[in-house]
Amino acid sequence: MDLKAQLKQAVETAAQQLGMPVDAAIQETPSSKPGDYGTPAAFQMAKAAGRNPAEVAAQLAAAVVLPAGIKKVEAVGPFINFFLDIGDFVRGVVEKPFQMPALSGKVVIEHTSVNPNKELHVGHLRNVVLGDSMARIFRAAGHTVEVQNYIDDTGRQAAESLFAIEHYHRVWDGETKYDQWLGEGYVQLNADPQKPELEAGIMDIMHKLEAGVLRPLVEQTVKAQLATCFRLGARYDLLNWESDVVGSGFLAQAMNILEGSRYTSRPSEGKYAGAFIMDVSEFMPGLEEPNVVLVRSGGTAMYAAKDIGYQFWKFGLFEGMKFKPFMPDPEGREIWTSAPDGQPDDQKRFGHAQEVINVIDSRQDHPQTVVRSALGVAGETGKKERSIHLSYAFVTLEGQTISGRRGVVVSADDAMDEAEKRALAVLSDINPELAKREDAAEIARRIGIGAIRFAMLKAEPTRKIDFRWEQALALNGDTAPYVQYAAVRATNILRRAEEAGLKTDGTGADWESIPKIDLVLAKQVAKLPEVVAQSVRVHSPHVVAQYALDLATSFNAWYNAKDKQGKPATNVLQSEVGLREARLALMVRLRQAFEETAALIGIEIPAAM
Repeated sequence: MDLKAQLKQAVETAAQQLGMPVDAAIQETPSSKPGDYGTPAAFQMAKAAGRNPAEVAAQLAAAVVLPAGIKKVEAVGPFINFFLDIGDFVRGVVEKPFQMPALSGKVVIEHTSVNPNKELHVGHLRNVVLGDSMARIFRAAGHTVEVQNYIDDTGRQAAESLFAIEHYHRVWDGETKYDQWLGEGYVQLNADPQKPELEAGIMDIMHKLEAGVLRPLVEQTVKAQLATCFRLGARYDLLNWESDVVGSGFLAQAMNILEGSRYTSRPSEGKYAGAFIMDVSEFMPGLEEPNVVLVRSGGTAMYAAKDIGYQFWKFGLFEGMKFKPFMPDPEGREIWTSAPDGQPDDQKRFGHAQEVINVIDSRQDHPQTVVRSALGVAGETGKKERSIHLSYAFVTLEGQTISGRRGVVVSADDAMDEAEKRALAVLSDINPELAKREDAAEIARRIGIGAIRFAMLKAEPTRKIDFRWEQALALNGDTAPYVQYAAVRATNILRRAEEAGLKTDGTGADWESIPKIDLVLAKQVAKLPEVVAQSVRVHSPHVVAQYALDLATSFNAWYNAKDKQGKPATNVLQSEVGLREARLALMVRLRQAFEETAALIGIEIPAAM
């Protein structure tokens, strides 16, 4: 029920009839002011027409045709305030499905992309959770979403871990998680004072990786890493391997596209003599050095050139790779992979995005801007604007900086184990009976994993996060357990109503008896589609996380409200007949809002708390 959109249209139609067209902003009025929604449109109209804003507001209020659910309109000075028909509005929220944004088009989201040489650590979780949540939100908004995970199987880190197996005669015991075991060798090698003398052996492994002969070992690592991501709730559509991207000729095809641009050149003299360079000054103003080297004079490509080629492929500027099934995810849905022995993508199933979102940490801000600028250099201005770098800041753990090379890490798996363990302990302290339930472990899992995900999402991505256990698992404050507890509280109200044989579908509801306090809660529930649209617009899931907190806070304030005599004002089951049924129907809608909001950011509601 997008009443704000209807009000916007009504105001703009009236303004047009008055000969003063306007782009009207509809806002919620402050709690201290009269009305439920308002607009400052008269200010804009009066300024353009050279008239008195209060007079224009009065004219506009008289001309606007009120949509259903709006009881009256008043001009208050230069503002126009709208008053809701409480019963009609709440009934509309309860009975009409959420109208999510009806967007379309394919969006490719690349996230995770952890080097396949070790287990994921706590810092990687922010990337996974950001990308997975964006995929959920964009799907909810109507987009077709393809989630990609880039596997750097030819990089030095993978080579060092595999070299350590051979050099230290390491043998996997078959029980330790494979990526964790592999990472131990990586740490051992980087702590070895003899490492500089082992360069020839490491380079030999790198050549073997480039030739693809060690790919089965890397695939074993990737599957172990995916198991971690699955546990966190992430899902993928396609794994793209560095060796396949390089072997598919993406680099040459991308350079051919850029070759014809007025922004690229091959200088014959000076410091860039013989190199292929790209002038990005028009797209990245203010740079001290606007020329980016894509191919050195000796013919070797810079790393940015490969990234540009890959980005061009994501947008469907050329074809090249082959694909085959890799493995099923926990729901049995097939994950695909690029592969030299796969089949061509004749149906153009992969890539061909209208928008591309790369979830990469803030260290890559400049390289990602270069990649984006390359689309402008290629004349693909629209694709440049739809090339998004979801940049995020680093994560510390209890104040400690994370370093995979030095082994100063807490693995993602260990973090999830700890979260579930602590969640169960918190439950036992609050309600010992909960710990005795058959589903206690599942309840603890949902709380623990939810706490981790929410801690990674609640702040804007560009803000640093210091992950702390006590804060993440607290039942009060900006945490997942706070949201989950509110959702369980709503569920408990409905459970008790059903046990008492009461109707929860609105049968027998007296909508006209609903007081203002219930309207405040219903307005919060109705915001979900608007929140989804905003999250898509700003390319960040923190908007949804904040809404989850706001929804829980609004519900808790409603639940704990007192009347003038200090007695509970919103006890649903003790409300008068008619009001009781209306409130139960609102509780059903509230619970749905909790479930849908939590699902957008990958948080599950436990059965009890």
